[in-house]
Amino acid sequence: MRTLISLLVANALMLSASAYANDVDIQRDSLNKTDAQKIAELKQQLVDINDELDDINNRVDKNERHTALDRIEITGDFRTKVHSLHYQDVTWNPAINVDFNDFGAKAMSGEFGMPDDANSPLAKMMAANPNLATAFQNGQLQGNLPYVLSPKSVQDIDNDLYYTTRLRLNLKAKVWDNVSFAGRLSMFKNWGDSTGVQVFDSWRSFTMDGTNSGNPSGDWLRVERAYFDWKNINGSPLYLSIGRRPSTYGPPTQYRENEKRGGTPSGHLVNFNFDGATMGYHLSDITGVEGQVVRFCYGQGFESQWGNGEMFGDIVTKDTHLGGFNIDVVNDGKNFLQLTLFGAKDVNDGFKGTMAFPTQLAEIFAPTMYQDMQKFEDFNFVTRVQPSDVIGDMFLGGIGFAREEDNDVKWFVSGGWTRADGNGNAGMFGGMLTDAVFEAQLNADSSEIIMMPSAAEENDAKDGYGIYVGVQIPAPYGKVGLEYNYGSEYWTPFTQAQDDPIGSKLATRGHVAEAYYMFDINPRMFIKLAGLYYDFEYTGSGTPVGKPQKVDDVVAGTAYSMLPVVDTAYDVNASLTVNF
Repeated sequence: MRTLISLLVANALMLSASAYANDVDIQRDSLNKTDAQKIAELKQQLVDINDELDDINNRVDKNERHTALDRIEITGDFRTKVHSLHYQDVTWNPAINVDFNDFGAKAMSGEFGMPDDANSPLAKMMAANPNLATAFQNGQLQGNLPYVLSPKSVQDIDNDLYYTTRLRLNLKAKVWDNVSFAGRLSMFKNWGDSTGVQVFDSWRSFTMDGTNSGNPSGDWLRVERAYFDWKNINGSPLYLSIGRRPSTYGPPTQYRENEKRGGTPSGHLVNFNFDGATMGYHLSDITGVEGQVVRFCYGQGFESQWGNGEMFGDIVTKDTHLGGFNIDVVNDGKNFLQLTLFGAKDVNDGFKGTMAFPTQLAEIFAPTMYQDMQKFEDFNFVTRVQPSDVIGDMFLGGIGFAREEDNDVKWFVSGGWTRADGNGNAGMFGGMLTDAVFEAQLNADSSEIIMMPSAAEENDAKDGYGIYVGVQIPAPYGKVGLEYNYGSEYWTPFTQAQDDPIGSKLATRGHVAEAYYMFDINPRMFIKLAGLYYDFEYTGSGTPVGKPQKVDDVVAGTAYSMLPVVDTAYDVNASLTVNF
């Protein structure tokens, strides 16, 4: 019995073990199958998660890039232009106005040595200028008289093909809800030329801070504009802007450029790079007149000390400060009326800049250097120049009106006034719209008589005026424009940065007529065909330095000019502009 029970228990245990083993195998198979499914599902989930992460990363990267680009927006324009330039009766008839009474007194006193001593400065001068010696001995040289420096030359000059390229990059950035930054980088160059320095044959050829955006220089970008705008200060209509302000291509000059308003002040009075500040107030919030804004503008046009060798303690020039008001009386999208009034305090007889010294002037003013220059006929040394004295103050004012009709006809009229208030000082090229009076002096080693400017001929105030009118009419494939401007004898606006190669047409003392046809290729591309004709009545267009002479008198030889003078000129040009 015990044996039977043992066998039954053993058999039961075996059956139980077998059943348990079978159950474990079934569970193991089930578990293995479940794990495989779970692993497969986990793998798929990982794939899905990775895909989702990649999608999120792509979206984040795109947003980050978009945010970064939003912080600074870049637009611009590219223009290539060809001119055919022609100048008639280009006359060079240089002379200086010498105080011969002073010269005679010094010569008679023996200050310049004895005339019978061949080695004396006086004898050397008389030997080099026999006609001057004869006139002096005959008593013909009295008072202030022209001292001719070189024989007169008259010629026509043609530059049949003159190419330029201009690239401008506009920068914008939102700093805060009511604060923004704006800037413009400009490259303006002649084809095949990046020297950056021109031979000084006119005031336009002088490269300086205020005009480098409109003066072809080279294949580098310059900062034409860089400023911030702080609007709605404390929730008011008041705003403030400081930096290299937009003071070029102001109204109504934007029409001939086929652009929106480019600068704050009147383009008839100002086209010049300025560093300064503007505080404005939107009067339209009070008056209800659309677009009515009043602005007070301040700027500095010249730094007299830094970089001028001030540590030697011989600086006589002063900083030039500018200030005034610019008022948009109405600006409703159809009608635009603007008033401008400002002044420039302590204007000097030039600016800091660089130039290539012309051989012709070296022969006159630096004979020793000129002898060395003969060994290098085509070389002109580059020099940094700066003004020599403060010559007075200037004031400018104007009123301009423009209207855009419903039929897309646009027209404008602008009147300007300038006043030059001289102080009696003068440099080599003159004082404030007056010539310099030169006096004879001995050089540093008392071996040579040299002529140095001592004072201005006049120091009274001189008023000038200018008018500027134009119309733009829709035409097949684009628009046609006609413009005319005139400047009087003493007309002296600050438009030297205008990029007309013959010279700023709006600074011309005389007449300028312009006609153009703009062909719209697409909304961001156009071709412009244009022609400008200049009829200069007075010399010195675009500069307050020196007395304006009648051009006809200079050509006839009865008046003089230190720099070449143009009688008439014309510019036929074609350009292609792309905005991006």
